[in-house]
Amino acid sequence: MAEQHHHHHEPTGQSLAEAARTTLEAQNEQWTPMRAAIFDALAAEEKPTSAYDIADNVSRTRGKRVAPNSVYRILDLFVANNIAMRVESANAYIANAHPGCHHDCIFLVCRSCKEATHVDDDAVTGDVRAVAEHQGFRPERPVIEILGTCAKCMA
Repeated sequence: MAEQHHHHHEPTGQSLAEAARTTLEAQNEQWTPMRAAIFDALAAEEKPTSAYDIADNVSRTRGKRVAPNSVYRILDLFVANNIAMRVESANAYIANAHPGCHHDCIFLVCRSCKEATHVDDDAVTGDVRAVAEHQGFRPERPVIEILGTCAKCMA
């Protein structure tokens, strides 16, 4: 089977935050200081992270408590606007390394180290959408997660 992977230049640090801001503002949403702080905390993580962990990190940084409910609302906004992705099996989030690019994602989730590798493969996700549509189902966002062990943990 021929693989069709989509490759991107992936911004990091401040350029990733600017790309996220631009993407969110293009959807007529505001980039508030709280949203910026939550995105920065999310983007700083190498592994999927929970809303509670983000709330704790932002609370420490700001010197005042940030409620997890507020973080969940902002993360939901980020996911809806494609600047963050939710790893369903971990109930956690990662920053979208290429905000504004709309591809269905496949996550390879390591049970040992909890790292989630994001893969774009339009052929696979297109097939998943086609199966759903053939069943009379209108897919919104296929969530494909493969649980297993990453190469680093197998070594």
